[in-house]
Amino acid sequence: MSSITIFHNPACGTSRNTLALIRNTGAEPEVIEYLKTPPTRDQLLELIAQMAVRIRDVMRRKEKAYDELNLDNPALGDDALLDAMLTHPVLINRPIVVTPLGTRLCRPSEAVLDILPLPQRGAFSKEDGEAVINERGERVAGH
Repeated sequence: MSSITIFHNPACGTSRNTLALIRNTGAEPEVIEYLKTPPTRDQLLELIAQMAVRIRDVMRRKEKAYDELNLDNPALGDDALLDAMLTHPVLINRPIVVTPLGTRLCRPSEAVLDILPLPQRGAFSKEDGEAVINERGERVAGH
């Protein structure tokens, strides 16, 4: 079993870049396509606790369902927000990565570099061509 897990959406460029950065270390993570296999309530609560963030911080606000369900209403409690994410997994922001060094919502994708146990093996550029890692496996300035 992999020591790295990514809650991944293959339709998301940030998620694809994050997965590629993990693989650039030579590791093959456990990939959970959370839209197909959503986390349970307990799993989601555990991930949020490990990240030490508020439940609202893990919500994807750009989704249509966020507005339709009026989830920006500050009167909504954590249980209501969790229920919405479990009913509509697209509302869970991504990618969430779990490694032995921590759990993080990797937005931007290079945030994963802070929790990867292995170094980068070579150059890496995001899908848009932005260089993140140089040919020596080192972060490019600003990343």
